[in-house]
Amino acid sequence: MSRAAAKLLVLTCLVAPLLSAADDPFVGKWKLNPDKSTLTDEMKVEALGGNKYALDLGGGTPETVVADGTDQPGIMGTTLAVTAQGPNAWTVVRKRDGRTLVTGDWKLSDDGKTLTDHFTANQADGSTFRLDYVYERTAGASGFAGTWDSSSEKVNSPFELQIGPYDGDGLSFSNEAQKTIQNMKFDGKDYVTVGPNVPADLATSGRRVNDHALELTDKLKDKAVDTQNIEVSADLKTLTLTVHKVGQSKPNILVFDRQ
Repeated sequence: MSRAAAKLLVLTCLVAPLLSAADDPFVGKWKLNPDKSTLTDEMKVEALGGNKYALDLGGGTPETVVADGTDQPGIMGTTLAVTAQGPNAWTVVRKRDGRTLVTGDWKLSDDGKTLTDHFTANQADGSTFRLDYVYERTAGASGFAGTWDSSSEKVNSPFELQIGPYDGDGLSFSNEAQKTIQNMKFDGKDYVTVGPNVPADLATSGRRVNDHALELTDKLKDKAVDTQNIEVSADLKTLTLTVHKVGQSKPNILVFDRQ
């Protein structure tokens, strides 16, 4: 730990108990500003022969699937299906308990250097959340097999986050569309997120860096999958969420405006 980080940790211990629901800068309703946000992603596809592939869609845990359109065991209690619509088009569908969670329509450019993913997530309230990913090939020669990097995602649906007080100096994070809620204190202990599409083994721990900054760690079966840094601007009008995914070199930066 750096000297500066150690100093911040000491200050956190002094400041956190003084915060109340009335003056906690994180409390409020926040709406994603796509124009100010930077979303990145990396995925890897390995051809194993016999129409079988290993897909690493983030997090460093490949899923082996035959591209025959059938639902097959995936990560976090889900199933994954890959349907080849042609030599340059795939449909990738993830389900949990038979319910479709996400659908990705993948298309390769004629030169094989670019992959476009029209991504749709089905939210718990019946609405959909859409993103358009454009990936550039960084490894591999042809077909979908290779390493793909994207930094040009476009959010085509609104996204809102509600933060409220919880048990003194804790916070409650909720998303109405996904019907999720996470109540947590910043004591280093693990807290679960409750919601119909949330993996049962997902937990989050966190600490207050200072009165305007939080650091959270998401874990799946006690294995870290990402670190989140959340900061509120000095004028209390902007919340910036920086997500560092395990196995990816570039973070996602989500900027929210206070509503």
